[in-house]
Amino acid sequence: MAANRRRHPRRTTAIAAPALLAALALTGCGAVDTALDCARTADSIADSVTDLQQAVRNAANDPTRADEALNSIEKNLRGIGDRTDNADIDRAVDDLGTAVADVRTALKNGDHTPDLTPVTDAAGELTKVCTP
Repeated sequence: MAANRRRHPRRTTAIAAPALLAALALTGCGAVDTALDCARTADSIADSVTDLQQAVRNAANDPTRADEALNSIEKNLRGIGDRTDNADIDRAVDDLGTAVADVRTALKNGDHTPDLTPVTDAAGELTKVCTP
């Protein structure tokens, strides 16, 4: 009878192990998909930050361009924030959102050369935490 008891736990383990591996694989794929979405969006944000830098340099010629770049960054930030529960990503999104809001306020207050360093720093941090 002791031999019977020993075989039964092994069968349960043998059946449970593949199920556990499948569950982990599915969870892992979701995490990888989120990371890839985050990386793609961070790349779009980097492009928008470059657009913002150029728009601020040429603000005298086309003042609406900076606003469009800020809108693009904010739209992409909403996309990242809606798809993740990662604390580092959330913090980077918040920091970039604050930096964008500060630039927007500076522009509205007549500053034609706002400091973009916080925006570029926060975008860099977001890219770093989004790298899969």
